Amino acid sequence: MTVTTKSSALSAIYLRARGASLRVWRRITPAATKVPEITVLFWVVKLLTTAMGEATSDFLVFQIDPAIAVVVGAIGFTLAMALQLLVRRYLAPVYWLAVAMVAIFGTMGADVVHIGLGIPYLVSTVFFAICLAVIFAAWYAFEKTLSIHSIYTPRRELFYWAAVVATFALGTAAGDMTATTMRLGYFASGVLFGILFALPALGYRLVHVNPILTFWIAYVLTRPFGASFADWAGKSRISSGLGLGTGEVAVVLTVLIAILVGYMSVTLKGVEREPATPKR
Repeated sequence: MTVTTKSSALSAIYLRARGASLRVWRRITPAATKVPEITVLFWVVKLLTTAMGEATSDFLVFQIDPAIAVVVGAIGFTLAMALQLLVRRYLAPVYWLAVAMVAIFGTMGADVVHIGLGIPYLVSTVFFAICLAVIFAAWYAFEKTLSIHSIYTPRRELFYWAAVVATFALGTAAGDMTATTMRLGYFASGVLFGILFALPALGYRLVHVNPILTFWIAYVLTRPFGASFADWAGKSRISSGLGLGTGEVAVVLTVLIAILVGYMSVTLKGVEREPATPKR
């Protein structure tokens, strides 16, 4: 075979491979925004998923071998994220399934850091805060925006979900720190984080604080807010809870989430009407 023939063959192989990769890329590239509109319903479902994730994680870890529970959580998280990344636009069941699995697996990850590795909650809280700051810095360096209304490219979506995972880990560590290390208990921690959760909304409404900043602060606080009340309801009375049972709490919250997500799917509540314009 001559050099020219070899070159032509290699060129043909390259073009076929490039064409195949472009087809795959077009398939996974969103046609519209991949996140829901921020409404009151969004925050309600978000709080329910954080509470459900806490209760479900605790139930699985104490009912089966913790290592197996973590593996199951990791598999569920991976499958849910793969499905979310493959769809081309925001779909309520797919999106909220991904958030729910982040809540479950994120709780497990934060607990492994404390219980498995023996790292204090204060240290893990600071560590996850640094991780979130690094993600935001990288996100802004590449995209020049942290707005969730611009999540319609694969790279932005990857940054978005990396930030979401970090917020769950940070919120879990912070909530456990106030409840146990600072000895506030679960109910008092829930009230504390509920008040803190309201502050960004007031800042945005009353003094027009940056909406991106207030959104992410509130997003971080939903985790300890919802999880603290889930622990309060499910944990035993010895642990300053009501003793309703983590399994029972997880089931009730899952049913509520399913009803609300079903409602959003039918009514298309939360769907962005028009794709956002990229901010540069």
